[in-house]
Amino acid sequence: KRIDHVSTAVITADREAAAVPEEVPLPTEEAQDEKQQTEAPPSATTPVRAVLKDLRVSSVTPSSVQLQWSVPEGSFDSFTLQYRDAQGQPQALPIDGGSRSVTVPGLSPSHRYRFHLYGLRGRKRAYHTSTEGVTAAADLDEPHMPSEAPQPEDSQPKDPPFESPSTDTPLARAVLGELKVSSVTPSSVGLQWSVPEGSFDSFTLQYRDAQGQPQALPIDGGSRSVTVPGLSPSHRYRFHLYGLRGGKRTDRVSTDIVTEEPQHEVPKGKDTPAEATPSEATPARAVLGELKVSSVTPSSVGLQWSVPEGSFDSFMLQYRDAQGQPQALPIDGGSRSVTVP
Repeated sequence: KRIDHVSTAVITADREAAAVPEEVPLPTEEAQDEKQQTEAPPSATTPVRAVLKDLRVSSVTPSSVQLQWSVPEGSFDSFTLQYRDAQGQPQALPIDGGSRSVTVPGLSPSHRYRFHLYGLRGRKRAYHTSTEGVTAAADLDEPHMPSEAPQPEDSQPKDPPFESPSTDTPLARAVLGELKVSSVTPSSVGLQWSVPEGSFDSFTLQYRDAQGQPQALPIDGGSRSVTVPGLSPSHRYRFHLYGLRGGKRTDRVSTDIVTEEPQHEVPKGKDTPAEATPSEATPARAVLGELKVSSVTPSSVGLQWSVPEGSFDSFMLQYRDAQGQPQALPIDGGSRSVTVP
């Protein structure tokens, strides 16, 4: 239930404009990691050295790659991830300085990417590390995307070839609880789950769209809910939630749901008393602070906000794309920043 709302407007940067004033051209695919310390050292105002290490691919799908890294020494104000898309065009993804993982969306299946992660201090690049990853083949998802009619063998899917075994076998196992539907509209479904035992590094939600094409939605390991946007009215969907540890799927739960009919969407959009009045379960008021633009590139915008009073279960960021089509981005309730790619 939406109980507060803030907005902001932004113009994305020129494609000719650099995302960071001192950015250099994207390194070529032949760039070597030993160049990571050729960047100018921090200025005298930042005497403590900051170090980036262990950039690795934690999970892949046909259309996305999740990366993780560590900062064993010092800290960075922010990060910038650079890579070339399948057409060879340079892309830059700004990342909050407190982050240690990121999911890169919009990639092409079975394509090799080289990712360059820069640590910035005072808007100046202070460290650089790189890694390579290959997205999964589109057909590799097929064993994990059963047809709408449940099949007996569906409960024991095989791990795809790209998921290598964990180097260290966890002592404690991690278990996914029941996957439940928390809300339904003609164009979206809200899902919730629990982790009664252990913990997961991340989750992946898989389903087929109305055209039968497999879709994969990467989710942070701390999340326990997600809203799936862009669905079709009056359509039956089967959702599969996978828990990942060390880049390997270790547990799975599924559920079925039918989206609402189109005419149900109109009354939900009005300011009804149910929308305006907090439920008895949430007596304390929750307030959103100012929504600010933290970074801009030609293809993305970084946003930040605060919650000065109360707390929210989750957030929903809505905007219209360049073609005027409405877009919705679900965000975990603990987040205070997001990058819109």
